[in-house]
Amino acid sequence: MVVGMWVTALVAGLLHVVIFCAESLWWRKPAVYKGFLMTAEQAETTRLLAFNQGVYNLMLALATLGGLAVWASGYETVGLTLVAFGCLSMVVAALALISSAPQLKKGAFVQALPALVFLILLLLYVNG
Repeated sequence: MVVGMWVTALVAGLLHVVIFCAESLWWRKPAVYKGFLMTAEQAETTRLLAFNQGVYNLMLALATLGGLAVWASGYETVGLTLVAFGCLSMVVAALALISSAPQLKKGAFVQALPALVFLILLLLYVNG
């Protein structure tokens, strides 16, 4: 179970690093803005908002990946708390995306799945 927790948290964290790159570094690339169902003009208009959103995703990634590092260094409770916070925030962000832009539900699902699996495994781990 611990291996599954590590794998899903690592995938969730790395995925959010990629999301940061897409929103903050690559936003005006056609492959990126089209994935968000935008035109080039809309991408240009929203680039500062996307950059800010990307930074939020980077912070979720850092909380999750940092929590794994803390856990690996022997501080299980603190590490798991950080990872759980990062993953729970990822799931909540995905729910917000689904509720505000249902046409982006596939992206929201991809964003949430590894984090949600981690949280389920965590509940099984602590109640096991």
